[in-house]
Amino acid sequence: MNKNIYIIRHCEAGGQSSDSPLTEKGFTQANALSKFLSNRKVDRIISSPFVRAIQTIKPFAEDANIEIEIDNRLSERILSSSFFSDWMEKLEATFNDMDLTYEGGESSREAMNRIIDVVTEIEVSDTENTVMVAHGGIISLLLNYYDKEFGFERWKELTNPDVYLLRITKNDAQYTRLWKG
Repeated sequence: MNKNIYIIRHCEAGGQSSDSPLTEKGFTQANALSKFLSNRKVDRIISSPFVRAIQTIKPFAEDANIEIEIDNRLSERILSSSFFSDWMEKLEATFNDMDLTYEGGESSREAMNRIIDVVTEIEVSDTENTVMVAHGGIISLLLNYYDKEFGFERWKELTNPDVYLLRITKNDAQYTRLWKG
């Protein structure tokens, strides 16, 4: 079993809500991303249902004639339903305590389990090369699953867009950053 999963953080967007579209710069980035992916073999595309994620991969999907599968488990993590003026400190705390939950939010472990479930399904699927489009918070938790050093500080280094390749074999899983926006 050899699986290649291209983990893509969406391009620059005009906001954080689920219906926030890409900015003009974000659409330019999406076209550049399409060119970047064009010489890679891709069998399947799975995306967060958020508009910015779908718009990020749409140019490539159309060029490659691959349907975009929507998976709600790739949605960005909700830290809390409450507003925090110190949200960065609150977020950092959730990297230090994976079970910490704020009102109306989900813990890091709960969010990590969602995206790991998607990866597990990819592992047992017939496809070898999958593109997965999501968001910085949930992606950082996925990478943390494979590398405990990928925590809050590494989350802060993520760019829009960002592309990592996760290679999974029978005995190992390794990731590499391929491209950053």
